[in-house]
Amino acid sequence: MSKVASRLLTFFVGVPLVLFIVFFDYMNHLPLHILLGIFAVIGSDEFYEMIAKDKKLFPKEFILILTAILPYTTYAFILCGQSTEITPWILVAEVTIMMAAEAFRAKTFEVSLQKLAYSFFIIFYCGFMMTFLSRMTNLPNSKYIISLFLIFVFMCDSAAWFFGVLFGKNNRGFVAASPNKSIVGFIGGIAGSIASGALFKFLMPQVLTCSYLNLAIIGLVTSVAAISGDLIESVFKRSCNVKDSGRLIPGRGGVLDSIDSVLVAAPIFYIAYTFLF
Repeated sequence: MSKVASRLLTFFVGVPLVLFIVFFDYMNHLPLHILLGIFAVIGSDEFYEMIAKDKKLFPKEFILILTAILPYTTYAFILCGQSTEITPWILVAEVTIMMAAEAFRAKTFEVSLQKLAYSFFIIFYCGFMMTFLSRMTNLPNSKYIISLFLIFVFMCDSAAWFFGVLFGKNNRGFVAASPNKSIVGFIGGIAGSIASGALFKFLMPQVLTCSYLNLAIIGLVTSVAAISGDLIESVFKRSCNVKDSGRLIPGRGGVLDSIDSVLVAAPIFYIAYTFLF
C-alpha cells in the first residue's frame, strides 16, 4: 500500500473512531482519558528512543511512569471535582523528584544537567501538554468542544497536505525544518481549519453561541499552533537524525508523528477558548 493510500485510510478510519470515543462520555470521558494516557506513554517511549541514541537520560520506566501520571491524575482531579489547575503542581513535584534522585543516587555528575533537561522535556512534551486535552473534558458541552478542537487540527493537517500536493510544488523550502512543506499548504491548512469551524457552528448553533469572528480567531491560532507542532516535531527528528518517531500508524509513522500537532495546539486552543468564550 502506498504512503498516500495509507494516510487516507488512517484519516477516514482513525478520525471517525477518535470522534466516536470523544462522544462516548461515560464517567466524564473515561474512554478518551484512557486513550490519552496510552498515547502519552507511547509517545514518550518513542521520544525516549529518539533521544537515548546519543544522550543520557533517566531509566525509561521512570520516565514513562512520570509521563502517565500527568494525564491520569488530571482525570482523577476532574472526577473528584477538583480544579485541573492543580496539574502543574504534579509536574513540579515530578521535577523535584528527578532532581533529588540525581542528587542522592548519581555517582558522577558530568551529564546530570543533560539527564535532567532531556528527561524533563519528554515528560513535559508528551505528558503535561496532553493534559490540556484532559482539561477540555471539564468544559461545558465538552464533547462538542473537543470535537471542534480535533476538527480544527485534523482539517488543518489534511488541507495543508492536500493544497501542498496540488499547488505547492513551486513554493516549498522556505522552512528548513521541513523543506517539503509549502506556503500554499500552510495557507490552505489555516483556511481549511477556519472553514471547518464555521461549518461546525452553522450546523450546531445551539452549541457554539460565540460570534463567527471569535470562532475564526480560535481557528486561526489553533491551526497556526498545529502547523508549528508539526514543524517542531520535524526539528526534533532532524536533531535526533531519525526519519519517523516509529512505525505504529500506517502512513503517519509513530504515535508522536501523529499527535505532534495536537500536543502543541491543545494548550493554545484551551487558552483561547477560555478567554474568548
